[in-house]
Parts: sequence; C-alpha cells; structure tokens
Amino acid sequence: AWMMTSAALVLFMTLPGLALFYGGLVRKKNVLSVVAQCFGCAGLVTILWVVCGYSIVFGEHPAEGASNGFPWLIGNMKHFFMNGVSSTPDGNYCYWVSENVFAMYQMMFAIITPALITGAFAERIKFISKLAFTSLWMLLVYAPVCHWVWGGGWLGAMGVRDFAGGLVVHATAG
Repeated sequence: AWMMTSAALVLFMTLPGLALFYGGLVRKKNVLSVVAQCFGCAGLVTILWVVCGYSIVFGEHPAEGASNGFPWLIGNMKHFFMNGVSSTPDGNYCYWVSENVFAMYQMMFAIITPALITGAFAERIKFISKLAFTSLWMLLVYAPVCHWVWGGGWLGAMGVRDFAGGLVVHATAG
C-alpha cells in the first residue's frame, strides 16, 4: 500500500505539480502548451515503459548473465510488453513488494524525468517535437542510465548507489 501511495505522490509531482508550476512561469498564451507537454510526456512514457522501458532497465540482472551481449549497458527484453511481470516479488530488485507494483513505482520516475525537461523547452518547442524528443531521450538516455545504476549495470556493480534519484532522475534531466 505504501509503494502504491508513493507512486501516486510521485505522479502528483508531475500532474498537476510540474504542469501547473511550469504553466505559471510562461506567458499566458503558452500555459496550455506547457500543461499539454507534461500530460503528453506522462502518456507517452507510460506506453514506452510498458512496451520496452521496464525491460531495458530491469530485463535481467547482469550477475545472472544477460543474453543480449551488452549486460552492462542495457537489460535484455525479458519483460517486453511486461511479459512475466506478476504479483510475485522479483528477487533481483524488489524483495518484499510485488514486481508489478515495483514496475509501476519505477514508471512514475520515468514519467517525471522528461517532464522536468519541459521547463527548459517552455515556449520554445512544438508539441510533436517534444514528444519525439521524449521518445528518443527515454530510450537512449534515461533507460540505459537507469539500468546502469538501478538495474544492476556497470555503475551499480562499481558500488554507485542512488537512493533518491539524484543521478538517474536529475542528472539525466539536466
């Protein structure tokens, strides 16, 4: 219950939190655009996370021997379309909470991270361009770095610990 409550609180930081915050920083004519960009990020990242994002980040722990040839860079596609994600805990990442709740909780951080970038783009980018950027950024920047630190990649193997998201969320969001 606490993990689901925490996931909801992180989502509230994005919608309406960041949407209204960034909306208040722009001119009146661009408020709707900035709010739409935050909502668009939330929807797009949710789809990407379910299709392949969770699998890229938490596909397989490198200690088990990932089969994709790059165990330290990205995870494999073990959980493509959330295949095999169930209510039982995954001993590699979530020892005490069900894997589907863990995946939802991690998805909230994947949503808020590109929404943070919206503040840099406010009044400067078209909606479709923001969505294209978010897609590429999510798959080429966020997911690999998240795997490196939280998913058992090379930084995690070196002892890097990121409990609050400073490296994965804030450093990748710039």
